[in-house]
Amino acid sequence: MQAKGIHHLGVAVDNLEEVVETYRSVFGAELEHRETMPSQGVEAVAVRVGESRVEFLRALGDDTPIGKFIANRGPGMHHVAYEVSDLRGQLNRLAEQGVELIDAEPRKGLFGLEVAFVHPHAMHGVLAELVSGA
Repeated sequence: MQAKGIHHLGVAVDNLEEVVETYRSVFGAELEHRETMPSQGVEAVAVRVGESRVEFLRALGDDTPIGKFIANRGPGMHHVAYEVSDLRGQLNRLAEQGVELIDAEPRKGLFGLEVAFVHPHAMHGVLAELVSGA
């Protein structure tokens, strides 16, 4: 797979306002976007730190993927998102290679992007998100 680069780092948090203020005061981060996606059970904010982006994810309930993540592991690093040109083509190629995918087809992600996740087992313990449309 040829990724263009890291699109963002995803971090599961309990309190969006607190974490945004911390990153603003410590790193000079600027709020880029905020969105709630009930279908994914998440409220998210993206902040820019220089040319980089960090996405903070707050669960809308305990039974959501982020809610379960926080219950099992606590707040912290959730995923690394890689920008790709042809998401559907990349998924097909990874499937042909036997890479364990969470999403065999792209789905609507936050901020109007198409996304798909690669299982952490395939990525040495790190959940990877493929992002297209950035």
